[in-house]
Order: sequence, then C-alpha cells, then structure tokens
Amino acid sequence: MNVETELALTHVPINQLRVGEIIAEDILVNTKYPVVAENTKLTYEHLHIFDVFNITQVPVLRSSDEEVASLPVAESNEQREVAAPKTEVVFKRVYLESVAQFKKEFQAWEAGAKVDITKLRGILLPIIEMALNDRTIILDLNEYSDPNKYLYHHCIATGLITGVIAQKLGYDRGVTIQLALGGALADSGMAKISPSIRDKKGALTEMEFNEIRKHPIYSYQMIKDIPVLKQAVKAAVFQHHERLDGSGYPTGEKVDKITMEAQIIAVADVFHAMICERAYRAKEPSFKVLEKIKEEEFGKFNLRVTDALLSVVSDLSIGSRVLLSNLEHGEVLYMNSNAPTRPLIKLSRTGEMLDLQNFRHIHIQHILR
Repeated sequence: MNVETELALTHVPINQLRVGEIIAEDILVNTKYPVVAENTKLTYEHLHIFDVFNITQVPVLRSSDEEVASLPVAESNEQREVAAPKTEVVFKRVYLESVAQFKKEFQAWEAGAKVDITKLRGILLPIIEMALNDRTIILDLNEYSDPNKYLYHHCIATGLITGVIAQKLGYDRGVTIQLALGGALADSGMAKISPSIRDKKGALTEMEFNEIRKHPIYSYQMIKDIPVLKQAVKAAVFQHHERLDGSGYPTGEKVDKITMEAQIIAVADVFHAMICERAYRAKEPSFKVLEKIKEEEFGKFNLRVTDALLSVVSDLSIGSRVLLSNLEHGEVLYMNSNAPTRPLIKLSRTGEMLDLQNFRHIHIQHILR
C-alpha cells in the first residue's frame, strides 16, 4: 500500500538545497514581486539567483522520505559552476522581464495614470541589485536592446548605468538606488509627447524638436509629488539634459548650476543612447562611445562622472580576451592607466603585438567572457 508522504516547510541553507525541490514561499528581496515564486521547482538557475541576491536560506517543502535524499545536492562549487547559467544569462532574463513590465507602466502614463512608485520599485529593484553586485553586466546592454522598443530599454538601462556610476563614485546604497530610480524615470515625460513625434523615424522639425525638449519638464511634473523620492533626485530628472557648457535644455544652465546627481544621469543617458541601435543609427561599442564622450563632447559632461563610467567599462585585467573592431581576437598584455580603453593587445591569430594607442582606427569591440 502506498503511503502519501507529508511535506513540511523547511528553511534550508543554500549549500544543502537539492535540485528538484519545491520552493515553499515567494522569495522577495525588498521587492513587491518575487525573484522566485512559490511552488517553483528548484533548478541550478535559481541557485545562481540566490547567489546574486545574497540569499542564505530558502524555504522548501521537505519530507523525511529517502527519495528526497536521492536528489542532487547543490553543495559543490565546482558542480554549480558547471551547471549554473552564467551571470549574464540570468541577468538578461530578469532585464527583459523588467523592460516588459516597465512598458506596461509607461503605457498607463500615456493614458493619464500617475506614477506608481511602489510598483515601479518592485519592477526595478531586482535588476538594480544585480547590476550593483556585478557592474560589468552593463557592458552587454546594447546587445539586449530592441530598436522597436528602444524607449523602454533606454529607461531601464539608464537607471542601471546611473546606479553603477553612483556606486563607483562612492554614494551609499540608499542614495545609489534612489538615483537609479531617477535615471529610469528621467524619460517618463516622453509619455506626454505625441507618439507621432516621439517615434518619428525621419528628421524632426524645429517645432517637433522643441516639443521633445520639454520631456524633462513633463518627467519632473510626473514625479514631483512622490514623497519617497528625494528632492535631489527630482531635480536631477529635471536637469538631466543640461550640459556644463550651457548647450543643454530645458533651461540652458551651466556648470555649478547643474547638480552632481543630474550630471550622473546625463552621462548614463547619453552613453546608453550612443551604444544602442536606433531606427536611424547602428549600435556602437562601449569603448568607442566613451572615447567620443570624453573627446568629442569635452566640456559638456563632468569628468569625474565620465571617468567613473570609464573605469567600469574598461575594467580589463591582464589576460582578458577581447574582440577588436577589425574582427581580430586578442589578449590584453598591458594596461595603460592614462588610456584604459587602449591597452596593448597580443593578437591570437598571428601573435603580433598591437598597441591600440598607436592605432586609433581600431578599438575594442567586445570583451569575451
């Protein structure tokens, strides 16, 4: 006669979890939405998510039945490295889900709804936490973006890059997350601009461009009464298109009239816009874009901010494998602290040494992980 096994909720340390067990409760990480839902069957991918969010114990359904013990135990680091998906695989899944949920919120704003900051935090916090725990994952944001859904990708990505820069500059965790939320909301005012202008494929008329230039004002109006957002974040959203030389908008402020927080969002915003494929422009590598921002846009952006982003994007080490813009593969042999985007490369195919400082027409296309 078969006896039905009774299962009970048990909090189990991560290194004692068994693949195939059932998650007993929604797992939340300061979010409204669970990072892993109740009744989910445990996989190696979930183990990786627990690592990312520093979760040490998980509620699962356990029994004393010997069959449970036959399930594979995830206690070996080597086993997990082989079987668990890479960080970027998990990140991409969470990122694309965040973009899809953000799109629904944006469409609600278009219809006249107010910004639901609680819901927005639930959407954004998991992906922000992942980016802050591994800053290098922002290097692949242009690979995930879709030119047909660019605006929603841009909002999420600007928030992530803003958070990474703020963290690199030494802001505490709370302020960093606030700024990341501000970065994601910086273009929320685009919801108040006619899609015929906002999504236009061709050149904008002067009247249309002037309407686009109003979006920071609309963004500020949408968030100014949200009490949980700091005033500095609201001001940063209003000023994120200002430039230090006075060439920005909506008011043409200069240098010390522009807050540091606004300058952080400004760099994050322009960096993502330049690396992504658009209806009228191909995507560009992060290294090339940063050089453009520092050289061609000199005087418009805060150097401390651009250097902070540069130190994240060009966080190469001796032995890093890279793909160059001439499609050659190579290995980093030497880093020049004065030109971190242009190291000395040993080409894999020929063994030739290539100093990128002497070959300005060649740049790093991608870091090979």
